[in-house]
Formats: sequence, structure tokens, C-alpha cells
Amino acid sequence: MKRYIISVDQSTSASKVMLVDELGKIVKKVSYGHHQSFPKPGWAEHDAKEILHNVLCGIDEMIDHGAEGEVCAIAISNQRETTVLWDRKTGEPLCPALVWQDIRAQALCDGLSYAKEDVKRITGLDLSPYYSAAKASHALTQYGLREKDVCMGTVDSFLIWHLSGGKVFMTDGSNAARTQWLNLNKLSWDDDMVKLFGIQKSMLPEAIMPSDHIFCHYKGIPVTGVMGDSHAALYGNGCHSKGEAKATYGTGSSVMRNTGSEMVFSDGLSTCVGFYTKREGLHYAIEGNVTCSADTLIFLCSLGFFENPGEIERLANTVTGSGGVQLIPAFSGLGAPYFTSNAKGVLWGLNRGTTRGEIAYAALSSIAQQGADILEVMGGVNELHADGGASKNMLLMQIQADLLGCPVQCSAADELSALGCAYLAGLTTGLYPSFDAIERELGRRYLPSITEEDRTKRRAEWKYAMEKAIY
Repeated sequence: MKRYIISVDQSTSASKVMLVDELGKIVKKVSYGHHQSFPKPGWAEHDAKEILHNVLCGIDEMIDHGAEGEVCAIAISNQRETTVLWDRKTGEPLCPALVWQDIRAQALCDGLSYAKEDVKRITGLDLSPYYSAAKASHALTQYGLREKDVCMGTVDSFLIWHLSGGKVFMTDGSNAARTQWLNLNKLSWDDDMVKLFGIQKSMLPEAIMPSDHIFCHYKGIPVTGVMGDSHAALYGNGCHSKGEAKATYGTGSSVMRNTGSEMVFSDGLSTCVGFYTKREGLHYAIEGNVTCSADTLIFLCSLGFFENPGEIERLANTVTGSGGVQLIPAFSGLGAPYFTSNAKGVLWGLNRGTTRGEIAYAALSSIAQQGADILEVMGGVNELHADGGASKNMLLMQIQADLLGCPVQCSAADELSALGCAYLAGLTTGLYPSFDAIERELGRRYLPSITEEDRTKRRAEWKYAMEKAIY
């Protein structure tokens, strides 16, 4: 009898549900897009009810498809920080889900700036509206919910609540570590942080650290292998040892390095739970998040600069560089390592000879340059593992290797976040005897192709333009 894992990847733009077999390969996949709403500058919203419907449809379809075999577990990878508030009695969302990109709570964070050092020390995260704590506090006030019987949490907790029929209210350690409520030393909700953001602890899910905990059952199938998407990609890339790093290139980018049992702190970067499993224990991580990666290409197309992202890649391949043009994609502020919501987008270095190809090259370079900024603060790496949709862009990956001065090893698999949590669920339920037994597919390996002098020049031009965006 064939055995499978159903893996959910609930991302910023879609809910993908996959059937993963005994070899660790995806044999069936469905994807449901959901509405993206940007009602005001700096606001980004999803309909949590639509997301739930899509996830349940996908899971049920995979259960039917795997009916000739055994479905061993349902695993969940989810967009992090995105915050849902729902009615404890009915399960109905009480307001739009505030997406991780949403910065409407900036004024709230400004008012708490006196506590920013304590926030960083306790949670590992810079005080910011990107995280769940500020979003939830703002939503309670904005939508008049402070007197309601509210459940609040990241997307995983909302899905688990509904998969369990409203009986289980839990989140895993990787998601909890991205809320700004979790004490990284104690690995539990911090009373001071809960109080600082004006939240009642009863509104929060139980924080269960191991991602391989059996969170609940859906139609008799255990739900386990629950991880935030970037953490699942770290796990799926095989970055299980201290010092190993990966970059996930999607709407935004996540650059994450495994720091083992040690918490490493750095200005502009986040310290968090990398992954925590019963099998391998606690691994901390240091991470930098880029707000606009592939989203930069989509935004340029929406303005009419290019027809589609494919045209950007095609035009960029017609030139050998950006001709000094730099694009700083600070369309919703800047993420790591700058962490400012006040920066503005900049297109710098234009002249009469500038071509569309050079602007296209600058757009791709902006993704790689932001990754290089983060890894520079981390102290560099000997090799970078890469995944995510944009990692299929060969020119982008070559630019990344050139700017880092080290190899970039891409995954051949398209869905590393989904596979990472599926691998963990399979290990938990005995589908896989060990991680090494899983047949992971490696993709193309990119080696640096420019001189150190050229690399230094490109980085200096980028940093000069970055100063214009920030200052």
C-alpha cells in the first residue's frame, strides 16, 4: 500500500496543497489563489475565511486522491506574522487578516520605542509593525474588539483551530517566535511583552515548541510538521547544522542561518527559533527578511514598465550589467538589515543612454543585493542554499553568486517549504526512517563569475543608492 503525506503551503499569494510520497516527491498538487487587498498605503489584507475554505478544499481533494493508499499525516507550512482575529464561539474572522507586509501599526510602535531594547532582548526581534503583536493590538482597537471573546494568532493557529473543529488552539515554536510575544530564553509567552502590547494572554494560542507535536486530527489524520514557511524551507534544504544558510526567494525573501543551540543577535536581523523537533532538539536561527523580492518585478509590471516578469528576465539577459542603474525597492519601507518603514523607492543612475534591459537588470540585481546586505551582516557564508519561485531565474542566481563571492546551490524542488514540513511529518509518523533516506533533488549550482574588484564596485554603487532611499 502506498503511503503519503498531505502538505499545506499557505503562502502570501495562494494556498497550495500537495501529496508527497514515500520517496519525498510531490505526486499531486493543487493551488488556490486568494484575494489581495491593499485598501490604503501601507495596508495589506487577506480574507481568512477564504484562505480556510481553500485549504480545506485542497486537503479534501488530496485525501480523495490518496484514497488507494494511506495518508499518514497532514503537514502545514504557512506565511508568518500574518495575523488573524476570530470569534472563539463561532470561529468566524472578526476583521481582515493583517498580512505580514501591513505596517498600519507603525504609530503604535513609535509610541513604544522606549521599550525597543527590552523587546529585542526578550523576543530577538526589532520592535516593528511587521510582527503579530503590534498588528493584533492595533486591530483590537481599530475594529472595536477589546470587549469581544477573541482568539488571535498566526495563520497556522487559525487553521489548526478549524481542523480540530474548534477544540485545539495551538501554534508551533517557529511561528510563535515571529509574533513578538515569545520569550526566546523561556520559550513561552512573555508576560511583559503581552502587557506591553495590551493583549490578554487568554487571547493567545498555546505555544507548543516542537513542530513535530501531534497538534490535532482531521478526519482521523494526525496534523503534525507545522512550521513557518521560512523555517520549513531551512529544514527542507537540509540546513540542520550550525552555520548552514538558505535563502528563500518569493514575494519577499528570507535569508536564514542555523546558529545551533546559540542565540546570535545582530542589529537589523532577527533572532528566532530556527526549528525545534523532538528528534533534533532546539536550533536557533538568525534571519533577515526582504520585503520586496519577486514582488518588485510584479510591481514594475503593474506600472507598465514591463509586460510580465518573463520579459524582465529576457531583457536583463540582453545586457552585461545595469550600467550603473540601481533600483531600491522600498515600496513598503525596507526590511533587513535596515528595518525602516520610512524609506522610499529609488531608481538611481539613469542617463540618456540607459536601456530597458539595464533597468530590468537592476530590478533583478535589487533582489540579490538585498540578500548580500543580509549575509554581509551575518558575516558571510561558504555556500548558500536557495529555493523559492525566483530561484528558478538563472540570471538572478548567477548575480547572487557574483555578489556573494561564493557558490549558490539551488534546489530542484519547487516547493521547499511544503516539502520541509512534509519531511518532518513523515519522520514523525515513520514514513521516512531518517532525513538522509529522503530522495531530495538538488538543482543547478552557480559559481561566482566576476572579479573581486567588480564585486566591490557593484556593492558600493548599491550602497550609495541605498543612502538616497533611507536619508
